[in-house]
Amino acid sequence: MDSDLWYSMLNDTLCYANLWVLACMIVVVFAWQSSGRLSAHLRRLASFTDHRQTYHRVPNFHVAWLKRHLLDAPLLRSRHNQEWQLSRAVNMGTLPSRFHTLLLTVIVVMNIVLCTNTVPYGSKESTVAELIRNRTGYMATANLFPLLVMAGRNNPLIPLLRVSFDTWNLLHRWLGRIVVLEGLAHVIAWGVPKVQTYGWSTALGTLSKPFMFNGLMGMVAMLAILVQSPSPIRHAFYETFLHLHIGLACVAVGFLWHHVYRYSCRYYLYAAIAFWAFERLARLLILIYRNYGFGRRTTAYLEALPGDAVRVTLQLARPWTFSPGQYCFVYIPKLGVWTSHPFSIAWGETGQTLLGSYSEKMAEVEMGNDHGHPGLESRKVNTVSLLVRRRTGFTDKMFTEAFAYARTRLPPGTISTSPRSTTTDISTAAMPVTAFVEGPYGNLHSLDSYGTVLLFAGGVGITHCLPFIRHLVQGYSDGTVAARRVTLVWVIQSPEHLDWIRPWMTTILGMEGRRDVLRIQLFVTRPRNPREIRSPSATVQMFPGRPDVGTLVQMDIDNQIGAMGVMVCGNGGLSDDVRRACRQRQGRTQLDYIEESFTW
Repeated sequence: MDSDLWYSMLNDTLCYANLWVLACMIVVVFAWQSSGRLSAHLRRLASFTDHRQTYHRVPNFHVAWLKRHLLDAPLLRSRHNQEWQLSRAVNMGTLPSRFHTLLLTVIVVMNIVLCTNTVPYGSKESTVAELIRNRTGYMATANLFPLLVMAGRNNPLIPLLRVSFDTWNLLHRWLGRIVVLEGLAHVIAWGVPKVQTYGWSTALGTLSKPFMFNGLMGMVAMLAILVQSPSPIRHAFYETFLHLHIGLACVAVGFLWHHVYRYSCRYYLYAAIAFWAFERLARLLILIYRNYGFGRRTTAYLEALPGDAVRVTLQLARPWTFSPGQYCFVYIPKLGVWTSHPFSIAWGETGQTLLGSYSEKMAEVEMGNDHGHPGLESRKVNTVSLLVRRRTGFTDKMFTEAFAYARTRLPPGTISTSPRSTTTDISTAAMPVTAFVEGPYGNLHSLDSYGTVLLFAGGVGITHCLPFIRHLVQGYSDGTVAARRVTLVWVIQSPEHLDWIRPWMTTILGMEGRRDVLRIQLFVTRPRNPREIRSPSATVQMFPGRPDVGTLVQMDIDNQIGAMGVMVCGNGGLSDDVRRACRQRQGRTQLDYIEESFTW
């Protein structure tokens, strides 16, 4: 057999091996997640007849060891989700977890081995360079398929494996770096022998040929992606980065299409393009379906709230099934034509939402016109509400517009003239704007099988926890969940932040059986006067200062019923504190740590 043909077939085989290893990883994760879901389902069923749930408190020591030292472990000591910042303007991103690092190491080592294996290094330098050139080119092209799958919001592996988009985004970034480095090795392996044999003028002249020019331009586009993708640039100019990233990726793929058309690796490129086009088309169709229907279209109502926050109430064109843990992407053309941002869904209603002033909302709730509180599982809603904290860019524009609108609807002197006001004199007025909502996404975790549930929320992270609380309290009343003890720990900077969720929390506090199952602990880190912090009741307590996370976790363990689930949604520091407290107690009791985060 001709050696060139043999090595070409070998390149195809190694590309298959690369994808098969990735597929095997997917199978292993699927098996692990499926066993966990089956165990949780059986545990939930058992709780209907065993109210003490004593058996389910006993930990599996092998699984606990894996959680403590691998699955839940940060890379080094305790820092994982807290961002590394050189200054307030320079964000270096977060460290991957120990398990993610192991996974990334396997992928990197596998690509190095596959790119360098079976190369006859004792042969002529030009022969070795040619083989490495072809191998790295094939591998870079083959990796484009998983690379684009990982980037999709509608990645089918997200619901299949119950692995968050945040994790796939991490893998996408690292696999993208591998593709660029393989492409760079491909160019160097071509260029060095060419220059050594024929000189610079001949080598540069060769680049004018369409085949070579297309390859070079594709590589330039990839290098441009690599240069503008480091965390400080990505965080400082995210919206600009995202649009450039997509544009450069399209340029790179377009040139590669014409560069690899003669080689068998082109089928990997075709598959990648097909998936990307299908995913984008699906997003467009979902966007149209969700936002236009029955002569209606989606409308957003923006309400400026105390503490630099905005409540976004979306009147949906079509109802959707609302479940705890969902999030959606929101487009508001008035604030940015091509800009969309993810937000957790804090509340869902089946009737008209409670818009207007807080006093009007509270009157509705107290009169019992809050449309009841049926269980959230498989419940259709036509109104969903989000809570947005003012930062920069899109959210800053949102708050400024809502604040300005409120000023025009209120008597002079009622509201501060400064858009940076954080005082409690903001009596909200809802600003209607045209909006488009994409989703819902998420809903990857269920807390129904845990007898004890502990939820930590920091600031607007409460939006992720509220639907779970509502669902668990209703499930406790209906006898459909294992929960017998639910504790919410909410960390806020100021008492005025309580107004963000006051109507929703009032609804929850009025639910049947709430006092038997739900306890709320509020920690105010920057009170104007610590003496003003008073606990309304034994089940709703307020404290000045920051919580001692370890003590709170231990208190729930001491009173634990059944298996225990600990969920956190907040800033990186809070998440890392909760992670550390849970890891330290693995092996003592059955405890699962669940983290919700968006890192870009």
